[in-house]
Amino acid sequence: MVKFRSVCAVSKEEVVVLNFIICDDEKEFRNLIKSEVDKFMMNYDVEYKTYELESYESDFESLARKELGFKVYFFDIKTKNGSGLDAARFIREELDDWNSIIIIVTAFAEYRYEALSNRLYLLDFISKFDNCKTKLKETLKIIYKQYNSREKCLSYEYNYVLYKIELKNIIFIEKEQDSKRCIVHTDYGNFKAPFTLNAIAKELDKRFLKVHKSLILNVDKIRSYDTKENEVLFVNGMSTNLISRSGKKELVNCVRTDN
Repeated sequence: MVKFRSVCAVSKEEVVVLNFIICDDEKEFRNLIKSEVDKFMMNYDVEYKTYELESYESDFESLARKELGFKVYFFDIKTKNGSGLDAARFIREELDDWNSIIIIVTAFAEYRYEALSNRLYLLDFISKFDNCKTKLKETLKIIYKQYNSREKCLSYEYNYVLYKIELKNIIFIEKEQDSKRCIVHTDYGNFKAPFTLNAIAKELDKRFLKVHKSLILNVDKIRSYDTKENEVLFVNGMSTNLISRSGKKELVNCVRTDN
């Protein structure tokens, strides 16, 4: 059975886009971090979820191993059951996860140098007793920027082969003639995808424009648009005049805005 897959390689229904995992044995500080996360995320139309843990034992390990989506960890250095630095080392070295974001929030300011010099790629080290709320707000802004700038992919399985195509490499997508499949044209080759154009459109971002019922193009890949001939020339030398009347109007606006 062929299934459309998200970047995280699980079905969309199972993926919460942005996940905040808070590990601290003090409920007061778990609540504080969660409250700041909730207030910050109210400003954005992004699905997210928070997880609260008291220690770095089995529940933490299970959550760390689970494919959830984009993960952000808030670790206390010392809890009754484990060290935040050991947890960070587990994520980076054992799980080989260098994409998740890790922040230390702790009362033990003396561990700052040790934490930041361990090559664990920590985003920040925040003291619980030094403008904690303010620094959390500043860190959340950085987290969102990193989340928002990550490169997205079109990922799917077809004929028992897994495909993961970065959106930035897609030039255009066209409906295959006399078929419900599509052909994805990229910088490095063409690939068949067993989905309708409308289904694929839901997986794309704002750089893509549907200019015809049979064509979606990447505006970033347009070299020029001849409005008289109604012809688009792409950066790889390919061209198309499969532009509908309504598509032409939107395309002109996009190209003008881009320039």
